[in-house]
Amino acid sequence: MTDADKPNPEKPVPDDDLPAAGPDSGQSEAGQREASDDGAGSALSSEAATAESSGTAESSGLGRDAPPEGRAEVDPPADRDESPERVNTVRASWRKLSSASALIWVLLALFGFTLVVQLRSNDTDQGLATARQEDLVRILSDLEARDTRLSGEINTLEQSQRQLTSGVAGRQAALAEADKRADELGLLAGTLPGRGPGLRIIIDPKTGTVKASAVLNAVQELRGAGGEVMELDGANGNKVRIVASTYFVDASGGGIIADGVQLTAPYTLWVIGAPQTMQTALQIPGGVVASVESAGGSVAMDQRSLVEVATLRKATDLQYARPVS
Repeated sequence: MTDADKPNPEKPVPDDDLPAAGPDSGQSEAGQREASDDGAGSALSSEAATAESSGTAESSGLGRDAPPEGRAEVDPPADRDESPERVNTVRASWRKLSSASALIWVLLALFGFTLVVQLRSNDTDQGLATARQEDLVRILSDLEARDTRLSGEINTLEQSQRQLTSGVAGRQAALAEADKRADELGLLAGTLPGRGPGLRIIIDPKTGTVKASAVLNAVQELRGAGGEVMELDGANGNKVRIVASTYFVDASGGGIIADGVQLTAPYTLWVIGAPQTMQTALQIPGGVVASVESAGGSVAMDQRSLVEVATLRKATDLQYARPVS
């Protein structure tokens, strides 16, 4: 066989040279077509799976370009609802929250204020809680004496009222009551002398000083304990009848000035009233005696069955006031 007779592999073979198609060949062709169809179906299924996986990857962010190594990509937030209704709802919620917060702060402030007041009240009561038994007995005795005195005054006034409304005898009772009232007013105004049981009180500064405020505190305590008539004497011989309008100031050269009269220490205070009650009032813890002693002075008290107050004051001429008829 020559080279010309050899088949050329690059040259296509004519159809005429192919073997005739027989039954076996038809069956083979159908099988090839079925295999071809199966291959196409597999290819389509593969493409669908690839597309599905690609869609899943895109939905999860895996289909995009991968972020650089060491950095995590965060999905952008979803678009918020910026509609006017949404904005108004948010603002209304903030207003409600602000009102509730303000109310809570107000309630907390009121609670704190109440707590502070209660604590201060408890601190004030500690004075009696820490007092000695003797001091508490004196305070109780003073209160009982005041209660007895006020009850007696109430009974006297009620009896006077019954006498004044008793018909014919009421005129005489009215005159007697008027005279009694005039005497009482004369004693209170300092225009009449007085006598009765009471105390003599000597206030001596010694190494310290006794200010006008200490004398004023003593006078107020004695009035609260039932002192009715008082007189203050100075070591220089000056005397002052103490009435409701009496004032006390510190003198520039030492001593005190009472109603314009200068008095020097030691001071002697005469008072008419219940001796035991007035002495107890001056000895209350933190009272007159304690304050004078803390300033370096001393207070000496002497109970007497008879105290005479003879210093008088000139009656004040009223310029504007007139009795109502």
